Amino acid sequence: MSFLKVQGTQIVDGNGHEVVLHGAGLGGWLCMENFISGYPGCEHQIREGLADAIGKEKAEYFFDKFLEHFFAEPDAIFFKSLGLNCIRIAVNYHHFEDDDNPRVLRTDAFRQLDRAISVCAKHSIYTVIDMHTAPGGQSGGWHADGGIHYGSFWRHKDFQDRFTWLWEQIATHYKGNPWVVGYNLLNEPADPHPQQAGLMGIYDRLHNAIRAIDENHIIFLDGNTFATDFTKFPEDAGTRWRNTAYSIHDYAVYGFPNTPEPYTGSDAQKERMFKTYQRKRQWMDERGLCVWNGEWGPVYARQEYDGDATEGINAQRYAVLRDQLEIYDKDRLSWSIWLYKDIGFQGMVYVSPATPYRQHFAKFLAKKHHLAADAWGKDDKEVKQFYDPLVSLIEESVEDKANLKLYPWLWSVQERVTRITRTMCLAGLMVKEWANLFKGMDEAQLGELAKSFAFENCLKRDGLNEVLTAHA
Repeated sequence: MSFLKVQGTQIVDGNGHEVVLHGAGLGGWLCMENFISGYPGCEHQIREGLADAIGKEKAEYFFDKFLEHFFAEPDAIFFKSLGLNCIRIAVNYHHFEDDDNPRVLRTDAFRQLDRAISVCAKHSIYTVIDMHTAPGGQSGGWHADGGIHYGSFWRHKDFQDRFTWLWEQIATHYKGNPWVVGYNLLNEPADPHPQQAGLMGIYDRLHNAIRAIDENHIIFLDGNTFATDFTKFPEDAGTRWRNTAYSIHDYAVYGFPNTPEPYTGSDAQKERMFKTYQRKRQWMDERGLCVWNGEWGPVYARQEYDGDATEGINAQRYAVLRDQLEIYDKDRLSWSIWLYKDIGFQGMVYVSPATPYRQHFAKFLAKKHHLAADAWGKDDKEVKQFYDPLVSLIEESVEDKANLKLYPWLWSVQERVTRITRTMCLAGLMVKEWANLFKGMDEAQLGELAKSFAFENCLKRDGLNEVLTAHA
């Protein structure tokens, strides 16, 4: 068994034969996300909230059982049956160290990650370790687990020092494992410096620290501004960072509720998707570097929220999926679709509505959906009327309209207002309501809730999986 490596624009095995990685992201597991498992806010908020509601011991029991059931051997067997060969495992730094005890590995730091990597290897599935959160948060996204609208990671050197230390621990632990393709160092960074000086500095530090320990594993580097911008990367990247691939995230606007128009697969729509994809990878193509699409994929309508329109909406989303894959096939692009498992919005498999978890939280999930309390794939038609006046007030009050444009540039005034007021403030205020729904449960009941996420209690999104298999 040989390590995979980057050779020019390709990923190859020990004999120099090309290996194209086709897979999915295992999100919502070692890095929990609100839209994936149904809680409001950020992971650290709901972990603290649940401990307050039912006690630390019971809360830890629930989360441990959740991790046990969310990904296990039946998941790996199914994944491999689709012809897919790689899983990108999103992890939260909190699983390795505590904020109140930094630079000290938790006693169980690698237990769950080791288990997942081992079961994947058993079924000939490669893995990529994706650091989805950094101390302080590398962006204002909920998935960075910061709970605020900017990334404190870029403002405090100690966060960066801790992060470097953590990657040294991970590299030391996995340096001899060839089933681990490599290390995706920092998911969707949002360094606000005009020249991306913070990001280039941390990539230099991490590369040098890891290469002092491990020369074999591929390093995957996301572009700045949520893996879209490589324009400030160094011209000598190809020699400066050894055995390195560059990660774009290629979400198509037609795959979401806020699509500018229904997707019909017209030449103009296909051309727009292609040009967006081409623009993201242009910097690497001009320099002969290896590109990996670390995240992409539509979200899907749900019968309980979208009613009779569900089937028609999803037919359009599958068409987006197919047309994106046709673009990728021509480039022999390695990709990792987002997402393997959730509660019914984007996953290849999803928790059945008949399970104890979906039944117990049904009203809360509906409320959260109607309030558009999650940022990802939001449909805000029922609450937009309440936020638009605030957006208008801000736009009218700032005299120089150029001052309305702040980093990250893709956050319009409306996006910034609704993220801060709704998906951070409102969502944070809903944490206790979510946690209180666990009150009065014993361990057996908590275990049944957690077991809802086991593969045998999930449904398969056949339309999605059939398309993936056809292009795997």
